Amino acid sequence: MKKFLASLSVVSLLAACQSTVPPAEDHSMHSEMSSAGASAAVSDRLSNSPRHQEWVDVKNGDRTIRTFVVYPETDEKVPAVLVIHENRGLNDWARGMADQVAEAGYVAVAPDLLSDFDEAHDDTSDFASDDERTKAIMALDPAQVQADLQAVADWARTIPATNGKLASAGFCWGGSQSFSLAANDDDLDMALVFYGTGPTDASAYARIDAPVYAFYAGNDERVNATVPMSTQAMQSAGKTYDVQTYDGAGHAFMRSGEDPNGDPANVAARNAAWERMKRVLETL
Repeated sequence: MKKFLASLSVVSLLAACQSTVPPAEDHSMHSEMSSAGASAAVSDRLSNSPRHQEWVDVKNGDRTIRTFVVYPETDEKVPAVLVIHENRGLNDWARGMADQVAEAGYVAVAPDLLSDFDEAHDDTSDFASDDERTKAIMALDPAQVQADLQAVADWARTIPATNGKLASAGFCWGGSQSFSLAANDDDLDMALVFYGTGPTDASAYARIDAPVYAFYAGNDERVNATVPMSTQAMQSAGKTYDVQTYDGAGHAFMRSGEDPNGDPANVAARNAAWERMKRVLETL
């Protein structure tokens, strides 16, 4: 495996992913939707999904990464998709996205990167608020995050129901982690980056073998200002960097766009990006 040398744009992503939306009353996870109705829809999806869901403990040395896995209803071996959560941790929305990925026909593997945080916090559900989760993610060692993702990626490739192919799909903070994983994992087949920045270390781009497909919001200049540098670096290194920007959409539109009563631009962007995501994954 490649060395974890990429400089990760972690701290800069945190503020953009924060929200004052209150969490739903769930005993194990906190929903992050922009309305009570949308929150209920996520909970219903998780509770009523016909797909098999399970929790798996993946080891990375003496660390244990709690990982949510959802299997598609199929009699064929299929690729796995590593679903990398926002800076809110592995909440209801992130798990609901994993279920949607499985519904689309892939084994969804969603690690909780707040696992084993400290003696009082074993995973995302142990944090009382979004602010606490965001602060905790800000405190994570970037090298540890990539090492945990690598451990889960290696495990995912061994799942008997998969065909050994693996894509990563990350959102916000997770989008940057997906981009960096492409630079660190020799065997990654594809990286999907949703409104996340690329590595700040120019040398990281030369190590990327997998194609990178990016999804950006038109009204997200903080992130978009970094895209030209990533584009130039990927082009100079001869790598595939396929960018789509959704006009009028705001940061985190994949989450906020699930609220049918939300901003129409976010709803439209979310729907278009989801269709593009499925088309891209079909090329695995």
